[in-house]
Amino acid sequence: MAHASRPRPEPDDGLTAPDAVRAMLLLMPRVAARVKRIAVPEALAGFQLAPRHLSLLSYLVYDGPMPVGTLAARLEVAPTTASLMVGDLTRQGVLERRSDPEDRRRTIVSLTSDPTTRTAIEHWLANGAAAWHAAFAPLTPAERALFVRTMTAYEQGAAGE
Repeated sequence: MAHASRPRPEPDDGLTAPDAVRAMLLLMPRVAARVKRIAVPEALAGFQLAPRHLSLLSYLVYDGPMPVGTLAARLEVAPTTASLMVGDLTRQGVLERRSDPEDRRRTIVSLTSDPTTRTAIEHWLANGAAAWHAAFAPLTPAERALFVRTMTAYEQGAAGE
């Protein structure tokens, strides 16, 4: 279905469903490739960090310390998987674990208190956060919510859910 001579519609003009699908099929591989190229900062080079750790670290940067179970739920992984990731990152000095003072059976996870490592993690996340802030700035709260719901539906659909 080549439409090489057809002009690209401007997003403000509205898009038909097929035009929107076409635009997203062309855009998503570029977005995925760009995310995969997010380099781990030099200050974190000694750690075994990968882009898959961005979500875990993002929750802790933006939402603060939390129980492992809460982190697992937010990451949509099994508690065992979250516990393994936390254990690995704790051994590397990226995260710290402590008992919950209100319930000693629960473990609270936080970013390391080491200022150099903590700052490097925050800078690693900053570029993506700045890009999202710029993208969302002109949108209304309802438009932002629609975008997030749409991306969530796409992710679930692509996963076959």
